[in-house]
Amino acid sequence: MSQSLRLPPLPALRAFESAARQLSFTQAAHELHITQGAVSRQVRTLEQFLGVRLFERFTRRIELTEKGQDYFSAVQASLCNIAQATKMTMGDAHRRVTLDVLPTLCTLWLMPLLQEFTETHPHIELRIDSSLDPVDFRTHQADVAIRVGRLPGRQYAAAAPRIDLEMAQSWKDVQADFLFPDVLVPVMSRKLLSQGRPVERAADVLNYRLIHTANRKHAWGDWLAHHRLGLPAKAPSLDFGHFFMAIRAAKDCKGIAIVPRIFLESVLGDAEMVCPLESQLESAGGYYMLTRQSSTSDPATQEIRRWVLSVARRSFSRAPTEGAPSPF
Repeated sequence: MSQSLRLPPLPALRAFESAARQLSFTQAAHELHITQGAVSRQVRTLEQFLGVRLFERFTRRIELTEKGQDYFSAVQASLCNIAQATKMTMGDAHRRVTLDVLPTLCTLWLMPLLQEFTETHPHIELRIDSSLDPVDFRTHQADVAIRVGRLPGRQYAAAAPRIDLEMAQSWKDVQADFLFPDVLVPVMSRKLLSQGRPVERAADVLNYRLIHTANRKHAWGDWLAHHRLGLPAKAPSLDFGHFFMAIRAAKDCKGIAIVPRIFLESVLGDAEMVCPLESQLESAGGYYMLTRQSSTSDPATQEIRRWVLSVARRSFSRAPTEGAPSPF
């Protein structure tokens, strides 16, 4: 008979993994819903079990020792494997998949398509989360995520508009599938256009307030630079945290917004909005579906991936093409 495994207590391992990942007992306590003192005690229990010091403790911070760093790498990988095996085993009965999507893409693109998915995949329980944060499948609960940005190692045109978002914290164990390009278009209220000065060339947008989106802060500047124009230092502007806010502000006659073309179809029937110019400018990056590599063999995850790829192809092929002004 094989000798039984000698393992430290699981709560101590979880406390150590969380504290080591965040280099903070306070953050670990918040994540695990226990007190900071409890985290500290669990870590000391683990250090006593191992007979080594895992952290260097300073007045306002902690650092992993060399042995602590090595042990953290092994513990994190092992806990991730246990979590994935647990999910796969439960998945045989529940067929549950978590999809994490950018907020505006979720609201304007994915949500209108969900009825189609639920009708064609009634056996899959789909959970939708929304975030702008880079995906880290080592700690993230999602199986599949949709993000916008640049792929590592990929070359992009130097003059293409920048995307101010990172897609992944780590590309280890990540499969990336291209969905559609990030093409920027200006949009505004038809009422504002009819009451204001005409917008017939790129320079004309400067007669209006420019609406910016915080996570794409370079969009207007790069779009104007493409047209050999500069962004005036004191130009009137509005800043919003998400594209759906910028779109709403444009609809309310607050100015001109610049948004990804993929959002246009969601409100194509809205006669109040127009794209005043033909100009469409592709960014240095695109929208990608990111999947945990170890989850790609899961049948439910495979079905989600096939469906997302299918609707992405359909959606972008139907998105509004050049023509000014076009309904938004």
